[in-house]
Amino acid sequence: MISRAIGPSEVTIIQDLAHRIWPDTFSEILSKAQIEYMLNWMYSPEKLISQMEEGHHFFLLTDEMPIGFVGVEQQEDHRVKIHKLYLLPCEQGKGFGKQMLDFVIDWAKERGAPSVYLNVNRYNKAVEFYQHIGMNILHSEDIDIGNGYLMEDYVMELPIN
Repeated sequence: MISRAIGPSEVTIIQDLAHRIWPDTFSEILSKAQIEYMLNWMYSPEKLISQMEEGHHFFLLTDEMPIGFVGVEQQEDHRVKIHKLYLLPCEQGKGFGKQMLDFVIDWAKERGAPSVYLNVNRYNKAVEFYQHIGMNILHSEDIDIGNGYLMEDYVMELPIN
């Protein structure tokens, strides 16, 4: 279950989990070089702290030890964006992902958000999971992240009102 919020002094917990999760999660759809590039770009302590200062909230999922994390932010239009939602591959399929989403939905409801949304790689098997829990694909987008790499994403949303 979600055990607690993560503060700036603990960003290395998120960084460590990301480095353990990403290679398995994305090895079939991204090159090793792109995975490394994105991990360094998105999960440096400085970048994570900067995101926190900009209003991102990070929460840790534990089952005796850290097994996943979620990063969310309420947008100006009041929707809640899920920036990051990751679970160790060995813990997938056990209901933890649904617990994490339920936590985000409750967090969003407490703030009066009409929906939660996220970007997910179009080729990620998580697309099926998100559809199963009721998220709809709003559109696809390609985001240039530098170094010749693109994020080829769906934007998916779940109304919660």
